[in-house]
Amino acid sequence: MKLIPCLFLLALLPSCGDKAKGQARERDVKQRIAPDMKTALAEKKLKLGSPVFIRAFKEERILELFVKNEKTEKFELFRSYPIAAASGSLGPKLAEGDGQVPEGFYFVPPSAMHPNSRYHLAFNIGFPNKFDKANGRTGSFIMVHGSYVSIGCLAMTDAKIEEIYTTADAAHNSGQPFFRVHIFPFRMTEARMAAAAESEWLPFWQNLKTGYDLFEKNKIPPNATVKEKQYTFE
Repeated sequence: MKLIPCLFLLALLPSCGDKAKGQARERDVKQRIAPDMKTALAEKKLKLGSPVFIRAFKEERILELFVKNEKTEKFELFRSYPIAAASGSLGPKLAEGDGQVPEGFYFVPPSAMHPNSRYHLAFNIGFPNKFDKANGRTGSFIMVHGSYVSIGCLAMTDAKIEEIYTTADAAHNSGQPFFRVHIFPFRMTEARMAAAAESEWLPFWQNLKTGYDLFEKNKIPPNATVKEKQYTFE
């Protein structure tokens, strides 16, 4: 099966004339998916429209969807999804066309949602962010999308992206200005970090682990900023 680089996702998006088709697709998906999502969330004492947070692990090929519990103010794991396709190896994305999935801290405003994607539904994670730019990393149109194929993005299958997209879109529509997407090379346990001690990326991963640990401790996604080419956290 031929893989299509996500670098070309913009070119593969429908023209403005097809925007109405994308909107119709989005409406159809919401009508089909939202009732089941409301029921599934209610079973965990969560609700559709509450803020969301997404976390992904490249080595484990897992994407996690968290939803905020409005009573506790903590983000709770709602569902874990297998990543159907992703290219590259462990380590950050460095340059346009290198086939790497980024690692780092990103966010998705409503304008980054793409219901008219040729990959069914998609959202742009916002690579390169300020950290990437400060470190000279280049690339564009890095998406989480449907389908079973991808290079540089995360393909989730059409069925799974419908659930993810619908939950994230409901959060936007209920007032969440953006949702965070944190992508890690692997689950950053002490044992796994020790196994990576000889990697050239260890200093970078140690920086990522600070943000990882803050969420593990507080169950609230930290606000990542950039100072002197490093992530800092609030």
